[in-house]
Amino acid sequence: MANETENLFLQSGVLPLTGNGIMLITARRSGKWIIPKGHIEKGMTPAESAAKEAWEEAGVRGTVGTVPIGSYRYRRSGGLYSVEVYPLHILEIIDDWKERAFRRRMVVSPDEALGMLFHDELRTLVAGFFARRPEP
Repeated sequence: MANETENLFLQSGVLPLTGNGIMLITARRSGKWIIPKGHIEKGMTPAESAAKEAWEEAGVRGTVGTVPIGSYRYRRSGGLYSVEVYPLHILEIIDDWKERAFRRRMVVSPDEALGMLFHDELRTLVAGFFARRPEP
């Protein structure tokens, strides 16, 4: 757990859903598979901010849920990050998006995503989401 002097940064992210798949993106620096996420923008709800990140980082828009499916934490230089994750049902995918030069994206099955996701806590959150989700 975080020590008393460690910075805690709050973020929000989305689990981009399409049919029975999930869209994952790569992190800018490491190239590891993650979900769109970022700091919560001033004047936006966490869900709205997460949807904005999905547009910028993955080139997807859709209907974002207002209730988080859970949260996960990760460490990076500078502190501990806590990410609240919202479902995003994809309605639009564009070919030329803001961060295209820096990231890759891929739609995979939930099982494939569990093998690809970098953060252990995020993997657990995704597994729990699909275990609770009714079949379409």
